[in-house]
Amino acid sequence: MEDLPIMLSRCSVFTNGELDTERPIPVVPKSHDGVLNEKQLVDYKDRRVRFLSWLLKVGKYPDKAEGYSPYTVYSTAYRTARFDLWLWEQKNEYTYPPQSDDATAYMDWLAFSDKSQVTKGKAQEGLQHLSKWLHHEYGYDEWEFEYSFDGSGGNHQPQDFLTREERRAIRQAALNEGNIPAYGSLTAEERNGWKLYISNALGKAYEDVMREDWDEVNGWEVTSLVWTSLDAGLRPNEVRNARTEWVDTRNGILRIPKDESSKNEGNWTVSLTERTATALSRWLEEREQYERYKETDALWLTSHGNPHGSGSLRRLLHRLCDQAGIETANRKMSWYTIRHSVGTYMTKERDLAAAKAQLRHKNPMTTMKYDQVPVEDRRDALDRMG
Repeated sequence: MEDLPIMLSRCSVFTNGELDTERPIPVVPKSHDGVLNEKQLVDYKDRRVRFLSWLLKVGKYPDKAEGYSPYTVYSTAYRTARFDLWLWEQKNEYTYPPQSDDATAYMDWLAFSDKSQVTKGKAQEGLQHLSKWLHHEYGYDEWEFEYSFDGSGGNHQPQDFLTREERRAIRQAALNEGNIPAYGSLTAEERNGWKLYISNALGKAYEDVMREDWDEVNGWEVTSLVWTSLDAGLRPNEVRNARTEWVDTRNGILRIPKDESSKNEGNWTVSLTERTATALSRWLEEREQYERYKETDALWLTSHGNPHGSGSLRRLLHRLCDQAGIETANRKMSWYTIRHSVGTYMTKERDLAAAKAQLRHKNPMTTMKYDQVPVEDRRDALDRMG
């Protein structure tokens, strides 16, 4: 470990009020000395050089091959290295690159630490740079966080959320989504299975189902996914991890086991509306017909048979917003936008305890950020106040 720290470049940094023009950008800082064995260090050095070099050369605007300033990369190098070290200590093992769950856990830990809001905001910015590199170079979904920190010193708050009217519009748009496979695209064996499903869906005898009946039945996959998220405020990781055994349509609930919840924090029973329970019931029947679900108990997959990620869910939400006429240009519209609407209105309609249970928060402080009156209600209050 004698060769630590390894330097990538040099930049200008103010130290004790004076400009230091020879400050190096660390690949592996001194804080990591003695933490990694030889093989781990070789692997970590290689990944870090790739990451920091990418930031310097093209990271800011990859399509224009414009990188960040050396000072920005210098700061990011230290902030992401602190995250790496924290993660290894938590897991008691070396792992790289980190995953979305790891970044979320780190930001949750920071949220309730005694560090300043500026420090928390800068740490989140560093993780966003790391996520950007993993997305462009390795195809990872870009990381999304449940709340954001104001690096200038403000408090952390939920991201943007859907209004009541927007929630209704999204629910309606999702109802219009989805088709079963066209009759002509199926083999004779596949048609037999779908014919049975259609006969049950339309309440017709099996032998009475005709080719034109295929046009009378729509798919429930997207509808059930969106409606469940509108009720349960599912995180992207929970959509990815959802299993058929979570669903209890008879009682209108989701049962999320401890070892499969996104943060592994407890067993949760989450309420569903009757219409969502019906959509899930219909989807579970329809799901049996798809080849991509034959060898898995995953509740939802993409059309290519892959687990959903934050990227695919963001694209789905934007498509639904376009169909519903919801403006997204000046808003941070991610799957968490749905979750934040659940927290906001559950708190308003019931209380923080109800929101805490529905959103599966272990720490009540996490739910406290929803203890704010929506803007439309504040406007109504002003009108009533005169």
